[in-house]
Amino acid sequence: MRTGLQGKTALITGASRGIGKAIAVALAAEGANVVISSRKQESLDAVAEEIRAASPGVGVLPKAAHVGHADEAAACVDAAVAEFGGVDVLVNNAGTNPYYGPMADIEPAAAAKTVEINQFAIVQWTQLAWRASLQERGGAIINIASVGGMVTEHGIGYYNATKAAVIHLSRQFAIELAPRVRVNCIAPGLVKTHLARALWENNEEQIGKHMPLGRIGEPEDIANAAVFLAGDASSWMTGQTLVVDGGSTVRPSIA
Repeated sequence: MRTGLQGKTALITGASRGIGKAIAVALAAEGANVVISSRKQESLDAVAEEIRAASPGVGVLPKAAHVGHADEAAACVDAAVAEFGGVDVLVNNAGTNPYYGPMADIEPAAAAKTVEINQFAIVQWTQLAWRASLQERGGAIINIASVGGMVTEHGIGYYNATKAAVIHLSRQFAIELAPRVRVNCIAPGLVKTHLARALWENNEEQIGKHMPLGRIGEPEDIANAAVFLAGDASSWMTGQTLVVDGGSTVRPSIA
């Protein structure tokens, strides 16, 4: 697949591990410069070295920023523009889930944090990238949601509500930023990440048996979808949500 990503610049939030890291590695493998962001500079530096070793010649800029802090987000976008001349692809991947339990019991602080990181940060980073670069250059934005934004589940209902918001935000931005910028969304199923450990760590084999494709996801499964949405192969696609879930949402109901 010809992606057209050679020499482009991608900024990925939450890129020190899991899905964000896998997306950064995959985009760099296609020849894109990558700006990787998360809270801890030391972790980013380690990922940057891995990417440089795997994809010699691409530019890699590790820049620490709290995804929910406007000043740090702006500094990260500005650093990307200063280093590479602009941003062509923004991947809003960072997420959190500080609460597990019924929504009837969630505390305001936990709810506010979930919205700040999972929902409003997407608005904030999109605004910054649009004003600093994308409005002039054009490009693509990829937002990472979840299949949880399409279904109901015990324990993570409020998290899922914010992911449902991500799906709608992607559609809204697709209209507002067209035709210069394409905005699409990926809704992963259960993926083997640190954030989702409580859902799979002690039950991976059993869960996999109930999946149509026989296993839970790996971060690379989502990264492959991100390469498609960032590149030329999806050039007539915007406002869409690509479900990558091993078939979990098409499983027959069990009585």
